[in-house]
Amino acid sequence: MAMALNDSVSANALTLDSVRDSLVRQEDTIIFALIERTRFPINSPAYNHSYAKFPGYSGSLVQFVVRETEALLAKAGKFTNPEEHPFFPTDLPPSEAPPYNYTKVLHPAAASININKSIWKMYFDELLALFATPGDDGNYASTAASDLVCLQALSRRIHYGKFVAEVKFRESPREYEPAIRSQDRDALMKLLTVESVEEMVKKRVAKKAMVFGQEVTLDNNNAKKGKYKVDPSVVSRLYAEWVMPLTKLVQVEYLLRRLD
Repeated sequence: MAMALNDSVSANALTLDSVRDSLVRQEDTIIFALIERTRFPINSPAYNHSYAKFPGYSGSLVQFVVRETEALLAKAGKFTNPEEHPFFPTDLPPSEAPPYNYTKVLHPAAASININKSIWKMYFDELLALFATPGDDGNYASTAASDLVCLQALSRRIHYGKFVAEVKFRESPREYEPAIRSQDRDALMKLLTVESVEEMVKKRVAKKAMVFGQEVTLDNNNAKKGKYKVDPSVVSRLYAEWVMPLTKLVQVEYLLRRLD
C-alpha cells in the first residue's frame, strides 16, 4: 500500500484530505486481512504456550512468529518508517539497510508512543473469536502468519492517529493549545470526536465488508446471497469499539506532548 509519507514531497503536503485518503485505503487492508484470517478456524494450539518448544524461547507459536518476523524486518529497515510500530520493540536488532530520509512531519515525541500491547490484547482476547470459526485444522504456522498481517494492519491504522492529530493541530492550533497546556485529556478527546464522521466510517466499513466478502458467481443463483466471509457487523463493531477509540487515544497522547 502506498503510504502518505512516501507520497509527500514535503511536510506541507500533509493535509486533512491526504490523511483521510490514507485512512480509507487502510480500511481495505484491514478488511482483506480479516477475510484472509477466516480461511482458518481458531486453531487454539497456536496460542498455547505449551504447544511449541523452541531452543532459548518461551512463549506461544504466534508470539514466536511475530518476534522472529519483526526481527527480520527490523534488519531490513521496516521500523525506521514512523508509520510502523513493532509489537516487541525491545527484541529488535538494528537496521542493516541504507537509511531512507523520511519526510519529518511529526513532533519527536511521536517516537515514544506505541500502544501495541493494547492492540494485541484486543485482537486475541476480544476480536478474534468474533470472526474466526471454532475448530482446529492444524495449520498453526499459517494461522499465526495471518494473525500477524491483521495485527500489523490494525497497528498501522491506529497509530496513524499521530498524523491525524498533527494535521488537525496545524489547521487549528489555537483551538488545541489551551487543552494541551492544561494537559486536559477530556477536552482533547471532545475536540477530536466528531460523531457524524464516526457513524459514516462504521457504515462504510460494513458496506466494504459486504462487497469484499461476498461470494461471486457467474450465474443467477442467489443461494449464497447475504453470506459474507467476514460479518459486516463485526467490522463495524471493530471500528466502533476499538479502532476509532484507540486511534483517538493515540491522538490525545500525541497532542499532550505536541508543545514540548
